Amino acid sequence: MSYEKTVRIPVERVAALIGKKGESKKNLEEMCHVSLDIKSDTGEVSVKSSSAEEGDPFKAMNVVEAVGRGFSPQRALRLLEPDMTIEVLDLRDYAGRSANSLERIRGRIIGLEGKSRKTIEELTKTSVSVYGRTVAIIGESGEAKLAKEAVDMLASGSRHRSVFNMLQRARTRKKMDRMLLWEDQTPEILEKS
Repeated sequence: MSYEKTVRIPVERVAALIGKKGESKKNLEEMCHVSLDIKSDTGEVSVKSSSAEEGDPFKAMNVVEAVGRGFSPQRALRLLEPDMTIEVLDLRDYAGRSANSLERIRGRIIGLEGKSRKTIEELTKTSVSVYGRTVAIIGESGEAKLAKEAVDMLASGSRHRSVFNMLQRARTRKKMDRMLLWEDQTPEILEKS
């Protein structure tokens, strides 16, 4: 069974998808066993797979869309790993049609010299891209949802300190859960040895 789907990405992101001397495109085609037909003038990308069992065209589509959302091809390829997902927020939901409001919200999420975005990435172990009218997040499902909640809070006007405290508490809670899980398993491990 063959698969073919076309998606449109911004024309200015086509070069990133193709990469130097076509390396990014070739790498994605080999990893997902698909072929990409890219129209540089319109930004249309057709993902084709001759066999769904052999290739993974759906993951290839996710990678293409992630590059279109502003991620580098290397970061977008994280979507090929198990349990990785992409979350997308449309900033127009918060700003309406006002260009000034959209720019202000983008600035709140990025922060001075990118500090807010980096902090969200570090505390959630995700990758965040603020591009155009959207914010895209790549990470494990739970972490991506947590980062999405943080971006939602910032876009809604919450203070940075409140958002980062929420992320820090979630990170601490996750560490504690891992420690408790390890403690519960320790007696079994000792008994077996």
